[in-house]
Amino acid sequence: MEKIYTKNAPDAIGPYSQAVVANGLVFTSGQIAINPETGNVEAQTIEAQTEQVCTNLRNVLEAAGSSLDKAVKTVCFLADMGDFGSFNEIYGKYFSSKPARSCVAVKTLPKNVLVEVEVIAEV
Repeated sequence: MEKIYTKNAPDAIGPYSQAVVANGLVFTSGQIAINPETGNVEAQTIEAQTEQVCTNLRNVLEAAGSSLDKAVKTVCFLADMGDFGSFNEIYGKYFSSKPARSCVAVKTLPKNVLVEVEVIAEV
C-alpha cells in the first residue's frame, strides 16, 4: 500500500491520506473545495466549489499515476440535493468517461462546503 501526497491538493484536515494506492487502484479521500494555495474555501457557489473539488481530485489522481479518465467509481456528497443539476453539469466536464457513481445529500460537510467527492480509479 502506498500513501499519496501532493502539494497541488489541500492537506488532509484530519488523520488520513489524500489517497492510497493498493492492488492497482487509487482510493482518494473525499475532496472538498479548499484551494491548496491558500488553504481556504474561497468559492461560495456549487459550480465554483465543484470546479475546485474536481481540480483537487485530478491533482491527487495524477500524483498517484492515474487520471480522471481512469475513474471506476465516485461517491458524491451534496449539502443540498437542489444543487444536483448544477453539480452534474460541472462534474460531467471532468468525468466524461462516466464512471459508476453514488450521489447523496448529507446534513453537513466539513467546513460547511456544498460538495465533497471521492474517487476510486485504476492506476
